Amino acid sequence: MMLRSLKEIIKYELSAKDGKLGRCKDFLFDEETWTLRYIVADTGKWLPGKKVLISPISLGTVDSKEKTLSVRLTKSEIEESPPLDEDAPVSRRYEQQWLQYYGWPNYWYGDSLWGPTDYPVELYLERKQDLDEELEPPEETHLRSVWEVTGYRIHAVDGDIGHVEDFIADDTTWVLRYMVVDTRNWLPGREVLIRPAWIQSISWMENKVHVDVTADAIRNSPEYDPDQPISPEYESRLHAHYGKNE
Repeated sequence: MMLRSLKEIIKYELSAKDGKLGRCKDFLFDEETWTLRYIVADTGKWLPGKKVLISPISLGTVDSKEKTLSVRLTKSEIEESPPLDEDAPVSRRYEQQWLQYYGWPNYWYGDSLWGPTDYPVELYLERKQDLDEELEPPEETHLRSVWEVTGYRIHAVDGDIGHVEDFIADDTTWVLRYMVVDTRNWLPGREVLIRPAWIQSISWMENKVHVDVTADAIRNSPEYDPDQPISPEYESRLHAHYGKNE
């Protein structure tokens, strides 16, 4: 397991089993569990006008040195997936159709992050098994764009302090472990981390994230250095600073 910056991953190239398929363009996360459900691929001239989704279920190696993400699918499998216009939202019904095309179970049925498991790679191994197509999907989808939320202001219990600059994801579960908060308006050049578990609510109309910590706690939080890996020791200091167990 490694914690990875999504701002860094968006520079990576996506490589299918039989060739390059494009680059990361955006990420869609489930606002209920803060789990990354899809990478939105920029396929250039290959599939113009189509929104191409890549699930963590199909991801293979993440190569930081080569800046590539391997995808355990062929280009033809991706090309023949259910069509979705580039600007269209990803509805729950479309997700169900899309997952059935690949033979993967619906992640929203079950007690774990990915339905029956916490690890999306395990669902890849279950491909093409008989799926229950009679299940009606929930009417409401909870997918949000990472880049939509990037730039949202952070509102502590006692006032605004900074904005969302980036997200840090666990590359085994693809849970968004942290938000990177830039407080440069108050502390020039300083970035700190906030757990999604400490978020009270998100105001989509006001472009604001409300967190259950004080501005002083954020201001004095252990500084995050994007050039250094996040160690268990750093995480322990961070949690102790906020007095949080998770």
